[in-house]
Amino acid sequence: MDQVFIKGLTTDAVIGIYDWERTIRQPLIFDLDMAWDIRPAAAHENIDATLNYAAISEFIITFVQASEFLLVETLAEKLAAKLRKEFDIPWLRLRVTKPDAVKQAAGGVGVLIERGVLPS
Repeated sequence: MDQVFIKGLTTDAVIGIYDWERTIRQPLIFDLDMAWDIRPAAAHENIDATLNYAAISEFIITFVQASEFLLVETLAEKLAAKLRKEFDIPWLRLRVTKPDAVKQAAGGVGVLIERGVLPS
């Protein structure tokens, strides 16, 4: 199965369990792999036959900036469900990185989830 991907999409949100985290916005980085058969889009050069990564990126930014979750886990779960429903994505892998959560973790910390069934 083919995949459409978005790497390093950065936005910010109110996220975290500590009182001080509830008063600031923190950066989050999103990496997304989505199963999709790109052959129909490629055959006819038709954007409507593929996953429009610009539209998906805008959807992620809008959703995340409006959110105020306590846990990155909750954000990932809710976002994955909304993406699958809104764009009819059969399978996705979503990594959410919170780069400033642990200062000693140079690349950040976060979660990586997979939802749906990867078509064969």
